[in-house]
Amino acid sequence: MPLMETARPRLLVADQVAGNIRLLSLPDGSETGRLEGRHLAEHAGFLALPRGRVAFVDDLAGELVVLDPYGPDSGRPLVAAAVPVATPAEHLAADPSGRLLAVTTGLGRNENVWSDLLTAVDLGGADGPRSVRVRTRTGEPGVTILPPEPGVTIPGLGITPPGPDLGVTTATPDPAEAGSGTSGTSDASAAPGASDALVVLRHREPGSLTAYRHAGLLASAPGCPPVTPAHELPLPDHDGHGDAVDPLTGELFAAAGSGVHRARRAGATLVAGEPLPWAGPGRGWYLRLDPVRRMLWSCVRGGPAEPGRWPKWTNDAWWHRIDAGDTGRLPLGPGLVFRLAVCARHIAYARIHPDGDELILVTAAPGERPRIGARLPLPAMAGAPRAGGTPWDGVQRRAVAGSPGGDLVAVTRGGHGEIHLIDASRAALIRTLRLPTALDDGGHLALVSPGDGAELDPVGR
Repeated sequence: MPLMETARPRLLVADQVAGNIRLLSLPDGSETGRLEGRHLAEHAGFLALPRGRVAFVDDLAGELVVLDPYGPDSGRPLVAAAVPVATPAEHLAADPSGRLLAVTTGLGRNENVWSDLLTAVDLGGADGPRSVRVRTRTGEPGVTILPPEPGVTIPGLGITPPGPDLGVTTATPDPAEAGSGTSGTSDASAAPGASDALVVLRHREPGSLTAYRHAGLLASAPGCPPVTPAHELPLPDHDGHGDAVDPLTGELFAAAGSGVHRARRAGATLVAGEPLPWAGPGRGWYLRLDPVRRMLWSCVRGGPAEPGRWPKWTNDAWWHRIDAGDTGRLPLGPGLVFRLAVCARHIAYARIHPDGDELILVTAAPGERPRIGARLPLPAMAGAPRAGGTPWDGVQRRAVAGSPGGDLVAVTRGGHGEIHLIDASRAALIRTLRLPTALDDGGHLALVSPGDGAELDPVGR
């Protein structure tokens, strides 16, 4: 059933510590679905797929789970598909069709790197979703999947750049419904462009971009065999962290200490582009594609290196216009700022500081430099980070989410089971949603609006 543009937004709320996921209808916050015993891999996050679907990795069960947030309204189950993957999941990405995915592994609850497993997933096999696990290289690699050729539309997919109405057209069968005998193909190589999809791992220590053919990974034998990459592009930095890909041009972006490295594919090889500068001191540890304005966003962190002095860290919103080519920064304030949310008319950052937390709304109108549109104070968290201690170990945090198709922003109050719902167009709090789960560590959120084009950022967030 096609999604209706008038359908109300949905908010996926994961309490990865307690092990549950709730589906809320916005703006009233009424619960329309719930999953118990599901532990979202917080670092890999939620991944937007076509047709309003959302994927995540259950770190405890060792499964990639595809959710249908509007399914319960139409008599369909909330879980559209599930397939085994290697965990602990570090990063998660999809190809533009949403059919082919890849999951990398990280440390989990271990002090040192130990896992070299990569999982390739095909959600559209003739016999249903399937996955294959292979060995690559130990570490905590990022992952992206490049389309067949730079700037070439995949036949049958029909992706077009989003215009003022955020228009996105997709004509593929629903990957979660493939394998029913009415859609799907007999193998991954028969899918449009599938045999040419390129999985790229962003490694550090030593830094490199390592490419594998997705179809080749799916053809691997049982037993987690080691695989040989199709190509490896060395990077000058050995501290990469943060990945994005533009599915409309096929350009890949990888954040590192010296700047943002760029690469494009040429067949099965990768060709380096001119790096993007951070345009000042510090570096970004997170990179996100904004499909509304066709921009890259990050937060550049500077200041003292010691984690205990985090209240003195500086934070700048960093941006790059992909088509125009210009880059800039915008001061946000001291403290802890990390992930961000993309909305129709704003970018939202949550800032944590002993003097008070706030939600920062950045406006970026076409043809204008980004600016601070509003700063909204947030209620304090009882278990918030304190000066002298690290801001990420044993403390409460905040998750933030938005949709490229709307103005709502959701931000959590970790440990309190609260979500503040804000209308960014008015810079006003609509209501505070109170859940019967603590949302320790801040929980994790995904805000879904029909037809919002969120899948044009095909990396888990």
